[in-house]
Amino acid sequence: MHSPVIWVDADSCPIPARSLICKTGLRLQLYVMYVANRDIPMPSSPLFSMIIADTAPDAADDYIVCHASTRDLVITRDIPLAKRLVDNNILVINDRGIIYTEHNINERLSMRNFMMDLYSNGLTPDKTGTYGKKEIQDFANALDRAITRLLKQQPHIY
Repeated sequence: MHSPVIWVDADSCPIPARSLICKTGLRLQLYVMYVANRDIPMPSSPLFSMIIADTAPDAADDYIVCHASTRDLVITRDIPLAKRLVDNNILVINDRGIIYTEHNINERLSMRNFMMDLYSNGLTPDKTGTYGKKEIQDFANALDRAITRLLKQQPHIY
C-alpha cells in the first residue's frame, strides 16, 4: 500500500494553489503528480513529477482517471473530470476549497452544463472572479482536511 498521491489537473491550477500543494507535499513527504497538456513550472524535488499528456481533448483527464486510486487526492476545477473521479470513489477538491462528493457533484455538473449552454447561445455568465487571499485560504483549509482524511485511512505499520 502506498501513501496518498496528490494529483493536480495542472492546466488551470492557479500559481498560489500550486505553491501551496508543493509546500504540503514537501512537508508531509507526499508525491505530487502534475498532469497537463504542457509543461508546468514547479520546484525541483524527487517528490514532484510532471506528466505531459497528449494534446487530444481530455487526454490529461483520462490519464488522471486511469492512474489515481481511492487512496489519492485529485485537485481540479474541471467538473466533468471531478464527476468521473467521484464516481470512482476518489477524493476530489477544487482550487477554491470545494470538496466534491456524491452528494453535490451532480448538481454542480448540471449548473456547469447550464452555464455552458448559456455561453454557447451568446450569453456570457459571470466569471468566477479573482483568486485572492480568501480563495487560497479556503483551498488551504480544504487541502488540509482532505490530506488528514486520507492519512487517517492509511494502515499503520509497526
